[in-house]
Amino acid sequence: MVEFLSKPWPWYVAGVLIGLTVPALLLLGNKIFGISSSLRHICAACFPAGIPFFKYNWKKEAWNLFFVAGILVGGVIASQLLTNPEPPVIAASTQADLQAFGITDFSGLMPADLFGTDGIFSVKGLIFLVVGGFLVGFGTRYAGGCTSGHAISGLSNLQWPSLLATICFMVGGFLSTWLLLPFIFKLF
Repeated sequence: MVEFLSKPWPWYVAGVLIGLTVPALLLLGNKIFGISSSLRHICAACFPAGIPFFKYNWKKEAWNLFFVAGILVGGVIASQLLTNPEPPVIAASTQADLQAFGITDFSGLMPADLFGTDGIFSVKGLIFLVVGGFLVGFGTRYAGGCTSGHAISGLSNLQWPSLLATICFMVGGFLSTWLLLPFIFKLF
């Protein structure tokens, strides 16, 4: 059983299971799937500073905090007990493109050249973490939700704003990958 769980699952199995969380949450209590709103709930619970955005009954949404905690605990358990000993499969063309930018370690899911302890404390690492984190946070707030909320929940509920947001997420990802990322790598 552990070996079955430790191997990557095909997209058509994992995708269906993720997709089934939407109707399950709707049936279990008319809840909407999304992750970014949990940060708002945490801020409202831990830092009641009188800011109007955080003045609401966050306790009604406490289920979301347990959901996110479950994701965190599941990730820790999976990384400790269900690790796949084989390196991730990365296409040769992708490896060649990344090697042109100085990324040579493909042994894990996240390149150690960028996310290792040496990379995080470099100028490039700070740009990726701080500026990238700010842009993700700003974009999430501006779009009214994160990619999981819009692309999984919003699309399954046939919401036009979620379709528009998901298209913009994809276009932004393509532009960042093909234009912004090479520019940043050339700077540093």
